[in-house]
Amino acid sequence: MLQTRAAGSDTDAQAAAIARIHADFAELPKASPDARLLLSGAAVFAVNSRAAIESEAVRLTTISTAAVICLLLLIYRSVTAVVLGLLPVATGALAGIAAVALGFGSVHGLTIGFGTTLIGEAVDYTIYYFVQSDGEDGEGRWMERFWPTIRLGVLTSVFGFASLLFSGFPGLAQLGLYSIAGLVTAAAVTRFVLPHLRPASFHIRDIAPLGRAMAGFWGQLSRLRLAIPLLAIAASVVLVTHRDQIWSSGLSGLSPVSSADQALDQSLRADLGAPDLRYLVVLKAANREAALLAAEQAGMRLTTLVEAGALGGFESPARFLPSEATQRARQQSLPARDELARRLDTALDGLPLRAAKLGAFLDDVDAARRQPLLTPESLRGSTLALAVDSLLLERPQGWTVLMPLRAPAGDTPLDPARIQAALQGSGALFVDIFGESNHLYQAYLDEAILLSLAGCLAIVLLMAVTLRQPGRLIRVLIPLVATELIVMAGLALTGQRLTLLHLIGMLLIVAVGSNYALFFDRADSNPGDDPRTLASLLLANLATVIGFGALAFSPVPVLKAIGITVGPGAVLTLMISAMLARKNKH
Repeated sequence: MLQTRAAGSDTDAQAAAIARIHADFAELPKASPDARLLLSGAAVFAVNSRAAIESEAVRLTTISTAAVICLLLLIYRSVTAVVLGLLPVATGALAGIAAVALGFGSVHGLTIGFGTTLIGEAVDYTIYYFVQSDGEDGEGRWMERFWPTIRLGVLTSVFGFASLLFSGFPGLAQLGLYSIAGLVTAAAVTRFVLPHLRPASFHIRDIAPLGRAMAGFWGQLSRLRLAIPLLAIAASVVLVTHRDQIWSSGLSGLSPVSSADQALDQSLRADLGAPDLRYLVVLKAANREAALLAAEQAGMRLTTLVEAGALGGFESPARFLPSEATQRARQQSLPARDELARRLDTALDGLPLRAAKLGAFLDDVDAARRQPLLTPESLRGSTLALAVDSLLLERPQGWTVLMPLRAPAGDTPLDPARIQAALQGSGALFVDIFGESNHLYQAYLDEAILLSLAGCLAIVLLMAVTLRQPGRLIRVLIPLVATELIVMAGLALTGQRLTLLHLIGMLLIVAVGSNYALFFDRADSNPGDDPRTLASLLLANLATVIGFGALAFSPVPVLKAIGITVGPGAVLTLMISAMLARKNKH
C-alpha cells in the first residue's frame, strides 16, 4: 500500500507517482515471467479519468473537425472559406479556456472535453455569414438583415448559460463561463473580423440550388404542424409516467471509471482485507492526544458491534499509536522487576524451567516500563506511519480521526442505525460516503434545474422584449419547448436517466435551436422563399449534428450524454421550426 505526499486533487503529481511506480517495477528482477503490476485507488481513478476525457476530447475534436472540414470543402469548394470559417471556432475555444483559467485558476477535464461541442455551434455563425452574404452587395445585406437575428440567438445562448455561473458545482460554473466566452467570441470574430479578412474577390460555390431543391420538402413539413401538439402531449405523458425514473439520483451516471477498474479495486481491497471506504466514523478534537483518546473510546463501542456480528471490523489510528494516557496505563500495569521475579518463582515452582533462564525476559519488561512513549515521530520510516498518517489528520481547525468500517462477512449488510445508536453521545459522526455523495449530487442537480429554469425565463423575457409580438414569441418558443419534451421522453423510453450533463445538452438545444426558430420567424422574409437562407440553415444543422453526433459514440458518459441529447435535438428543432414557418402574404 502506498500513500502520496501530494494532495488527491493534484492529478499531475498523482500521475507522476503512478509513472514512477511503473518505472520502478520495470527495473525489478522478475521472479516469474508472469509477474505483473496492478494498481488501483482514488489516485488511479482520477488520473485514468482525466486521461480518458482528454484523449476522447482530442479524438472527437479531430474527428469532428475533419468531418466538418470535409463538409465545408464539399459545399464551398474554397480552401480560403474553410480556413476563415474555422477561425471563430478556434478563437472561441481559446477564449473559453482562457476565461475559465482566469476565473477559476484551473480547467477541469470535463470543460476541455466540452470544447468539442463548440465546433458544432460556432461554425454555424460563419456558415450563415458566407452563404447568406454571397453575391453582389451580399455583405451589406447580411449585416442589415441577418446579423440582428444571429445576435439575438447569441444573446439567448448567453442568457441560458449565464444561469450556470451561479451553480455551487464548480464543473457547471466552468461550463457556463466557457460557453459564454466561447460563443460571444466566435460571434464577434464572425461579425467584426471576418469581413476584414475576406478577400475582395472572395466567393463560394452557389449553393442556392440546394436550398431550392429542399424547398419542396420544407413546404411539405408545414402540413405536418398538427403533429407537433400530438408529439408534445405524448412526450408529456411519457415523462409523467416515468417521473420517478427520469433523473439519475447518484454520481454513477457521471463516472468515467470503467467496470473493469472498479472490479479490480474491489478485488485488491478484498485481498488486503481493506475497507471499501464507504462507511466512516469521523472524530474531531483540539489536539492529537484528545483525538487518540476519542478514537479509543469509539473503538470500544465499535468492538462490541464486532463481537455481536453487526460489524466486520474497523480501522483506528489508536491501534498503531495509542494515546499517551493508554501507553502510561499499560506501562504502569507491568510489574516492577522484583515483583515480577517473585511471581516467576511462584509460577515456576515444581517446573523444570529455572527462573534464572528468564533473566532476559525480566530485562525486557523492565525496559518496557521505562522506555519513552511512542510518538508519530518514532514511527517515521516504518509501515505503521502510513496507517497513522492516513487515519489521523491535522487540520487548521484541529485534528480529525477517520475510522473506516468493514461490513460483516457474507451478504449481511451493514446497519447504519445500529452503528449510530452505539456511537450516540460519543461525539463520533457516522458517515456513509456513498449516500452523502449522492445527496450532494442531488442537491447540485436540484440547484442546476432551478438555475436552468431561471435561465429559460430570462430567455423568454429577452425574446418578448425583442420580438414585441405574442404570436411571434409563441412561434419561436414552441420548437424549443416541444423539442425538449420529445428528447427527454425519448431518453426516458430508452432507459437513459438524465444527469447534469443531459441538462447541459438541453441548454445547448436552446442555444442552437433558437437560431433556427428565429430565422424561420423573420418578419421580412421566410427561409422557404430564400434559397440561400434555407441552404445555410441546412448546412449549419448538418455541421451541428456532426459536431455533437460524434460525442454520442464516446464511451465517456459525460460526453455521450451531451451527444445523445443535442444531436437529435438540433434536428428536431429545425424540423419543428420549419413546420411553424410563417407564410409571406405576397
